[in-house]
Amino acid sequence: MYIKGERMLALRLPQDIEQRLANLSKLTGRTKTYYARQAIVEHMDDLEDLYLAEAELEAVRGGAKTYSLEEVEQELGLEG
Repeated sequence: MYIKGERMLALRLPQDIEQRLANLSKLTGRTKTYYARQAIVEHMDDLEDLYLAEAELEAVRGGAKTYSLEEVEQELGLEG
């Protein structure tokens, strides 16, 4: 079933992962596509956060300006 605005994605999985997915699907009555989609959707935020953190780390290592907690508090008017 195609839902407007959604796209298809074909992917290859290691045999052991595909078998686990097939077993889960058989045990629960849900499709393999359902579980693959759920896994992707639920982990996208984590993956995006990881890549953002890695990019920021590289920027800092490359000399990007950093700020101390005290500087941030002062800038935001949050001094105790």
